[in-house]
Amino acid sequence: MDLNQVTLPVKDMDKAVQFYLIPGFTQIVDTPHYARFACPDGDSTFSLSLEQDDFENHSVIYFEHENLEELCQQLSQKGIRFEQQPSEQRYLWKEAILKDPSGNKIKLYRAGENRLNPPWKVGKGA
Repeated sequence: MDLNQVTLPVKDMDKAVQFYLIPGFTQIVDTPHYARFACPDGDSTFSLSLEQDDFENHSVIYFEHENLEELCQQLSQKGIRFEQQPSEQRYLWKEAILKDPSGNKIKLYRAGENRLNPPWKVGKGA
């Protein structure tokens, strides 16, 4: 089984689409109520769904990038505002935090080997 996509709710489709184009995602579906993007690396996709009602999305979407600091600097120069610059986390990932125009939380991170094989992995060394 493989994860196909994650769909995020948005309040303004045009603003959301423009936001996600800045980091280099490729838009593959474009309708007034739904947009879908391919990630720059790999086969992952994600989508946006226009919501008419107020909403709070407590989910967090993570995008991994090998050169995290460089990416964050480039995005800052393009007007993306960060709530947290890249910082080492206790779970051995380096993360930066931002929100899209609809308030969806995004974490840009670099985990390397620790993404799938942290020191506390279940069954590791067994």
